[in-house]
Amino acid sequence: MTTRDFSVRGQRVLVVGAARSGVAAALLLVRRGAVVTLTDRKEAIRDADALREAGIALELGGHRAESFERAELVVTSPGVPLELPEVARARAAGVPVVGELELASRWLPGTIVAITGTKGKSTTTTLVGRMLEAAGRRVRVGGNIGVPLSAQVDDSTADTVHVVEASSFQLEATDTFHPWIAALLNFSADHLDRHPDVESYARAKARIFANQGPGDWAVVNAESAEAVAIAGQGRARQVRYAVDPATPGASVFADRGFIWQRTSEGEVPLVPLSAVKLSGRHLLSNVVAATAIATLAGADGAAATRALDGFTGLEHVMEPVATMGGVRFVNDSKATNVDAAGRSIESFDDVVAIVGGKFKGGDLGDLAAPLAAHGRAVVAIGEARPLVREALGATVPVVEAESLGEAVRRGWELARPDGVVLLAPACSSFDMFADYADRGRQFKEEVRRLARETGATGEQ
Repeated sequence: MTTRDFSVRGQRVLVVGAARSGVAAALLLVRRGAVVTLTDRKEAIRDADALREAGIALELGGHRAESFERAELVVTSPGVPLELPEVARARAAGVPVVGELELASRWLPGTIVAITGTKGKSTTTTLVGRMLEAAGRRVRVGGNIGVPLSAQVDDSTADTVHVVEASSFQLEATDTFHPWIAALLNFSADHLDRHPDVESYARAKARIFANQGPGDWAVVNAESAEAVAIAGQGRARQVRYAVDPATPGASVFADRGFIWQRTSEGEVPLVPLSAVKLSGRHLLSNVVAATAIATLAGADGAAATRALDGFTGLEHVMEPVATMGGVRFVNDSKATNVDAAGRSIESFDDVVAIVGGKFKGGDLGDLAAPLAAHGRAVVAIGEARPLVREALGATVPVVEAESLGEAVRRGWELARPDGVVLLAPACSSFDMFADYADRGRQFKEEVRRLARETGATGEQ
């Protein structure tokens, strides 16, 4: 039986986690004839009445052991760890457990282009989607961003290209997931509050290549030795890319005013660097990666260039907020790990970095070098404040703030007259905010509030 012959008709299926991916999976399963129960620890969820009307039974306020034992299939949302006791017991009892990404992929008629990495996934995924659309392809973008893959199944056709951002949480719960093109942008320690160690995190990322064969493509950052090593475990043909043209093995690279592709017939210019409107070397790396991926998927250089027109980046990713009294404010709330925060800091000079939140692993001391070269001070926030002070206090002045509003004000004082206040937390947001987007929006609102209270000019 092929994965597309996979059937749940008449089966008792338990979906764990009622965030957007879990809800999309539950609705898909109902449409495919399953008897679906959706369970969540929250007492109330959005659209509960509509879900019940669709035929989904809800179990809220906690997980019931008997529901896991009675299920013939368990589907997990990405936010649900496989080590959850109820999930672990179901697996031990022989109940199949799959993630939402795995479930949806079994029914997709279209092809999958999947993108993972410790940082840069959302920007790269978005750009690949834009490039393929500019090339006239039928494209659906989603996964870890935007529309869950389960919500794309009914609209999928044989000529649809699904450009999927895939997180480690999604990939670790895959079995048959098979991208035609799989990309690994980089790798560094992250999510160690969820994965037991770096090796487990690496194994989860490596799942993106696990089911590829010689007819598929693996796209990997040649400047990341860790990513190259992980991709080397797969069987697909490789394309390596880099910003630095001298990087060994890179066939797509930036040089002499263009992004180039090295072919057997010579070097071919694909995209003029003048079309790139993003700041920072790491974001240029994302553009080079997207160009390499989109080229494999059928976009030419002209389409890739058109896709970059007007693209100034994603919200909460190196997002300019305002210039006030000579100080620039930049929202990089999506820099939720140490490596991403370091790349962000390196993109500016005279930086006052707002760092902290719920620490999820890595070494905050790795920020010392970029701060020594580019930083003026650090404002520490959230649960990680003592860790930030301990790791960075010997490099730059570190002050603490009880709230994001206080952090913005302290940052402004320290950055005047001509510095940059940069929200680059290197931590997750869940100690103080709903998610990174909530943190970013609140940062922008605090900047606007500061402008109103001080009467300072707030140019965008």
